[in-house]
Amino acid sequence: MSRNQPRRTIAIGDIHGCSSALQTLFSAIDPQIDDLMITLGDYVDRGPDSRGVVELLFQLQDRSNLVPLIGNHEVMLLSAVNSDIERGFWLSCGGQETLDSYGGSPDGIPQDHLDFFSRCSPFWETDTHIFLHANYDARLPLSDQPETLLLWKHLVEPFPPPHISGKVVVVGHTPQVAGDILDLEHVICIDTCCFGSGWLTALDVHTGKIWQANQQGDLRTSSTQPRRMDETERESHDLG
Repeated sequence: MSRNQPRRTIAIGDIHGCSSALQTLFSAIDPQIDDLMITLGDYVDRGPDSRGVVELLFQLQDRSNLVPLIGNHEVMLLSAVNSDIERGFWLSCGGQETLDSYGGSPDGIPQDHLDFFSRCSPFWETDTHIFLHANYDARLPLSDQPETLLLWKHLVEPFPPPHISGKVVVVGHTPQVAGDILDLEHVICIDTCCFGSGWLTALDVHTGKIWQANQQGDLRTSSTQPRRMDETERESHDLG
């Protein structure tokens, strides 16, 4: 990865097989080689075209500085490929849609796709921001964070305080079903539930610009506005 200062640093929330929305975002953002693009994990499951999502991410690697993070759904997929026991749990969490996109069998998942999932990082850190999939312990450095927090624990009240680094933390995993990001200033959640008739969100972390696309190809833009999770969203956090 280039260590040069990026032109833009853009995070993309949970994609979950929504390749049409991802393509719409790419067309709007027009990523370039000097853009740092950080995808927050959960590329697969629930949505209709997990294979297409990975192929689009391969294209993104060629045209930008891509940092793909791993989500809990990639962990489930990798565990399920060689384990019938793990496979049943994965299929119940949206894995069947992923298998269908690969022809109905784990044998249909290309090795380079599996290698891509295996290479995904658990977190990424810049001078100003921390990026990870799910949640964090504010008292611990990134290298000491438990996997259960990084990949599995939803961002619900009581919210974690600012991280000891003082950096803004950008996460996905907890669906914001109303379609707006959850911006608490020190932590921002950009999973806006694309697979559940919501939006796929990209955030320029320095300018605050937001691009959102849905599976129908609609695009909208805005800027970050602090907003707390409402009761409906708290009750639906288990969708992640």
